[in-house]
Amino acid sequence: MRKSWLIPLMLSSCGAKKAPEPVVEPRPFTNPAPRGEIMLEQAMTAMHNAARASVRQPPLVWDPQLAADAGAHAADLARSGRFEHARQPRGAAVQGENLWAGTRGGYRYDEMAQHWIDEARVFVNRAAPAFSTTGDYRDAGHYAQIVWSGTRRFGCATAVGAQHEYLVCRYAPAGNVVGERAIP
Repeated sequence: MRKSWLIPLMLSSCGAKKAPEPVVEPRPFTNPAPRGEIMLEQAMTAMHNAARASVRQPPLVWDPQLAADAGAHAADLARSGRFEHARQPRGAAVQGENLWAGTRGGYRYDEMAQHWIDEARVFVNRAAPAFSTTGDYRDAGHYAQIVWSGTRRFGCATAVGAQHEYLVCRYAPAGNVVGERAIP
């Protein structure tokens, strides 16, 4: 068994003082999960666009600059061991961001994305931040960003730290805009 962390979208803004306990999941394979930039792009594009197609949203296009921006933040998380959203400028230049962390080499790329997509079970298409049936926006925030109708481009990257692997995906234009619905 391997340990994984799946931390809510906006952890740094919620004021939580204690990190969530790791989730222990049985693994269907024993070797490290396969890796590579092309595999990451293919898996993330397939997973994101399947989720979007299921709610009749147009596909996202992979953006190398967003992937590079995601990579810079993933490397910072891996180096520091922190798990928090990047500080970004306010306004039109802000990028949406989904974060994931788990056991190094323990998860395939599609499994990482599936953790976010599984939030669809509590997603309701109401104006942000009221898009979760639980009443806590963090329970559906990753999914809402993935299916956000105004988002057109995205890019993702991973980095490996001392204990964990980090996945960062960036989105433009950013979703999860307060007062707006993910799907008009």
